Amino acid sequence: MKCPYCAFDESNVLESRDALEGKATRRRRVCVKCDKRFTTYERVENIEIKVVKKDGRVEEYQRAKLERCFEKACWKLSAEERGKLIDQIEMKLLNYESVEVPSKEIGRLVMETLKHVDQMAYVRFATVYMDIKNIGEFKKIINNLKI
Repeated sequence: MKCPYCAFDESNVLESRDALEGKATRRRRVCVKCDKRFTTYERVENIEIKVVKKDGRVEEYQRAKLERCFEKACWKLSAEERGKLIDQIEMKLLNYESVEVPSKEIGRLVMETLKHVDQMAYVRFATVYMDIKNIGEFKKIINNLKI
């Protein structure tokens, strides 16, 4: 690990602990050359997820798109609560049988999640995601909520 002060590439770890709710490791280090201390964070890189669009194009998965989607649909939930829901969806995506996930499957996972968390958010998302054009289609969405 390069020292941010003198750029020497050797340091010793003084202390390690979990950070970011167990998603990273925080390491307190000391440079062997200049003796200054600094902190690093070690995170596991997510497996690459590719999204297969309706027209067949393949894109890199972008968490930011899901964040925007959840922000619009679940504006009453805190950013932390929305983040936890997105984390749950990402775990399902990481366990998907292929690295390439159809966008349809991501939409289905979002709808499944919203249906059990916030029914109004489910309706808001479904009307956009399913491109609802008339009252009959809207009624079908409402009827899907009845369990």
